Amino acid sequence: MPEEGVDPISHTDLLTFEEIADFVKCSVSMGINKVRLTGGEPLVRKGIVDLVRMIKDIEGIEDLAMTTNGVLLKQFAEPLRQAGLMRINISLDSMDRERFKEITRRDELPAVLEGIDEAVKCGYEKIKLNCVIRKNKDEPDAVSVAEYGKLKGLEVRFIRTMNLVTGEFWPVDGGEGGNCSVCNRIRLSAKGDVLPCLFSDIGFSVRKFGAREAIKMAVESKPAKGTMSRTHEFYNVGG
Repeated sequence: MPEEGVDPISHTDLLTFEEIADFVKCSVSMGINKVRLTGGEPLVRKGIVDLVRMIKDIEGIEDLAMTTNGVLLKQFAEPLRQAGLMRINISLDSMDRERFKEITRRDELPAVLEGIDEAVKCGYEKIKLNCVIRKNKDEPDAVSVAEYGKLKGLEVRFIRTMNLVTGEFWPVDGGEGGNCSVCNRIRLSAKGDVLPCLFSDIGFSVRKFGAREAIKMAVESKPAKGTMSRTHEFYNVGG
């Protein structure tokens, strides 16, 4: 989250749950079977449990996951699991409360740790921790998160700081993100743009073109390698 905050988005600009579900149905008919709800922060969206249930009920969905900062997870872990959420990734950049506050600009480490414990109790198929690093996983914050993950029996992914504007990105340590040669992902923004690549300004509106055509154009426009983007940020399209 930027220090200066973010500009609010009108509710009329946001896709409705029905529009999102229709997009997913269309995606499934075109061969997509995995869905991840990501950020900004999905748990602040009113009715998020209902959206998870709507997506899980779509025939053909084989994997339904979410990436969250974990602040509200204690409240939502059980309802989300009951609604059909299968896997969850939780952001955790430090085990030191002051460092966590410095990094996230929020004093919420205790809430995140409580959320992780609650998620573990709920029996998710997979829980992973996402730890952002500056250069490598030998940094003190990364080491502390790795030790915590080992203690809890959770996988940890280390994500080197990336910059959309300058086009700086690297493969994720412990995941496939950032590896252009194997990337087959497309993203749907909250405002309805289908993005073939985070590090690109290309996007196609489902409200303008319809879901099927927007998906088709995004797939056909997917670059061989990311470059940069000046039109979106990680806080509103996820990582």
